[in-house]
Amino acid sequence: MARVVVLGAGVSGHTAAQHLRRLLPREHEVVVISPNSHWNWIPSNIWVGTGRMREEQVVFPLAPIYKRKGITFHQAKAVALHPEGTATDERPQVELVFTEPGREGETRRLAYDYLINSTGPKLNFDATPGLGPEGGNSLSVCTASHAVQTAAELRKVIEAARAGERQRLVIGTGNGTCTCQGAAFEYTFNVDFELREAGVRDMCEVVYLTNEVELGDFGVGGMRFRQEGYQTTSQLWTESLFRERGVKAISGAAVKRVEEGSLVYESLDGKTHRLDFDFAMLLPPFSGHPIKAYNRADEDITSTVFAPSGFMKVDADYTPRPYEEWSADDWPRTYQNPTYPELFAAGIAFAPPHAISKPCKTPNGTLIAPAPPRTGQPSGTIGRACAESIADMVLGRDRPLHHASMAEMGASCVASTGANLLTGSAAAMIMYPVVPDERKYPETGRHPYHTRGEIGLFGHWIKYMLHHLFIYKAKSRLGWSLLPE
Repeated sequence: MARVVVLGAGVSGHTAAQHLRRLLPREHEVVVISPNSHWNWIPSNIWVGTGRMREEQVVFPLAPIYKRKGITFHQAKAVALHPEGTATDERPQVELVFTEPGREGETRRLAYDYLINSTGPKLNFDATPGLGPEGGNSLSVCTASHAVQTAAELRKVIEAARAGERQRLVIGTGNGTCTCQGAAFEYTFNVDFELREAGVRDMCEVVYLTNEVELGDFGVGGMRFRQEGYQTTSQLWTESLFRERGVKAISGAAVKRVEEGSLVYESLDGKTHRLDFDFAMLLPPFSGHPIKAYNRADEDITSTVFAPSGFMKVDADYTPRPYEEWSADDWPRTYQNPTYPELFAAGIAFAPPHAISKPCKTPNGTLIAPAPPRTGQPSGTIGRACAESIADMVLGRDRPLHHASMAEMGASCVASTGANLLTGSAAAMIMYPVVPDERKYPETGRHPYHTRGEIGLFGHWIKYMLHHLFIYKAKSRLGWSLLPE
């Protein structure tokens, strides 16, 4: 009997666990370790953050799903890996600290035959002084509970505007190295929509503050695509939306600190600016979770298994070289750790070999560099590929490992710009591949036809439909495996 352990129960981990249980006979054990008791469809947190959805519409408890599927579940967090075993037990092990109520702080070592690290990101609010809703001076939609708090603060802003008080709302990224600009983009335009619906848009200034060097970069170096038969750039496409909705944009910004009612940011020219606000929703940068690694002699080998960022090393080319010399071939295909073949990393938990957008530094040395996005569709696709590879290995099938390279993978993003089935809209973007390949597509780095963008009401219908479909899939309802990642 083999035991496969999955660390994390987000999009990639939950997907991997579902497919492992589908592919492996019941004599093999699938174990999920997550510090959270609930699954959260994170893309819909923006709607919770405006009050359009309730928290219970985007989360559900994991334990009943796993019990029904025959998956072992431990509400705990991983703190250390022992991929060579220990002096007293040669089996690879993961060290856990339980977070389950009544067992908080309890520790355990769990042996495994294969392990998928899909722990997702650590929300690194500490990277910017004063950032974040827990002891800081800004809001977040990164978790459902954060989004509930943010919606309550947005209601206060609307009431103040109705009372005749002018309001400034700042939405964006809270550090020069953030990723997930798309979530900030979505929330900005959903807030703009809600302010219009409330009849107070004229009393509110909406400012989008981003570490993207130019609008439409989204951490993927921007895109060139077709729209209504014409070729355009994601920069022009995005800028037109900002002008149309009257949203002020500040790009190339690295937030240095967030104070009560005010923030300080540095621009690409090295100048420091202060921006006062009545409401600020700023996304944090991501880092890997602080998991250590030890060899059989109990020596620290964390740097062998993990990159300095805390994300796990996989079959990527991490050779340091100038940005201009990186290529699509550097990106991982199998997500297997090169030192310990029983270890895999999926979704945000794998260490990318380099940025997709060109990193920049201010004259003061401050890094302004959007990190590569690895959320949503890529996370699910990678999680499934890791599960399929491990299933083949467990069952003794002599097959190559499954591939899911982001340099060969297309991705679609449907970004809500107003949540209403009659008057809402969404910006729908498709890129192929996610990581540009200038050798295959020398003009733009991506396929000229399959990379495109449109905006309209139909996009909102698609976004709303995807919300329900993916929650249905995550609950392992009838036919779940037929739905795409």
